[in-house]
Amino acid sequence: MHRCFQLARLGAGSVTPNPMVGAVLVHENRIIGEGWHRQFGGPHAEVHALQSVAPADRHLIPRSTLYCSLEPCFHHGKTPPCVDLILEQKIPRVVVSNVDPNPLVGGQGLEKLRAAGVAVESGVLEAEGRRLNRAFFTWITNKRPFIILKWAQSADGFIARQSERTVISGTLARRLVHRWRAESDAILVGANTALVDNPGLDNRYFFGKSPLRVVLNFKNKIAPTALLLDDSVSTWVLGPQRSGNWENTLFQEVHPENWIPELLEKLRADNRAILLVEGGTQVLQQFLDGGFWDEIRILENPQYLRAGVPAPQGWQHAILVEAFSVRGDLVRVFRK
Repeated sequence: MHRCFQLARLGAGSVTPNPMVGAVLVHENRIIGEGWHRQFGGPHAEVHALQSVAPADRHLIPRSTLYCSLEPCFHHGKTPPCVDLILEQKIPRVVVSNVDPNPLVGGQGLEKLRAAGVAVESGVLEAEGRRLNRAFFTWITNKRPFIILKWAQSADGFIARQSERTVISGTLARRLVHRWRAESDAILVGANTALVDNPGLDNRYFFGKSPLRVVLNFKNKIAPTALLLDDSVSTWVLGPQRSGNWENTLFQEVHPENWIPELLEKLRADNRAILLVEGGTQVLQQFLDGGFWDEIRILENPQYLRAGVPAPQGWQHAILVEAFSVRGDLVRVFRK
């Protein structure tokens, strides 16, 4: 099952709003096939695992055990049901970590396998499986994107100097942040960050896609020359419409007093399952104060600024679940 989790993580950033899934086919303690869900709309992990079996080993499939990090799909979606494929291949035993929380599946896949005589075991490393797909479980059960709040701060608790673009993290830590961007579906900053930092909010330092850019502009004060208004990639501007021939930029109407829930609804309607909130302090604080967060990621550099923009507050009750160092930067991950 640990191998299933390793494989599943290879789909990070490419499969949302679907879950990350890995599958391993084992005959007498030897892996004869393995695969993962690689792309939204593409074949599922079980299909890739079976396709990977060497011709010399295909006769072993009806005597093998299939391990899956998530219950095989039961319904017709963008691909045929994996349960039918398992039955077609006469696999006698299936072991899964999590039952799919999607009501279209919700245990029906396992029940169909059992009814057909397949030996089924579920709940193996269940907590670890839920952690792996925490964004998917939030997407299904809470009907909104999984929300990650991220900021970098100095050792004395400042995220920037006043009205000045300030680089806090080291080079390797910034590369990690771009990996997080690649694994997210949308990335959000406020107007002040857009004005002071002029960020591109793209993924330049890691493999994979760039997320949808989202910027607050209620007071219409972002300069026309800002990178976020260059219309180069998909961008949402929360604020008044601006004149121009926009191809990739959409101006979204939201009410300033209720903009976070309205944005989350729009992101869900657009199949954006993971939102990364990068700043600045005022925007992050609004998410914290409203309880609109699932995970907090803080990068702390040992330098001291001694003055500037304070880091957000009110998150200290969060539970530390992970801490590691990236060449001098301390990375801490918190959850509720």
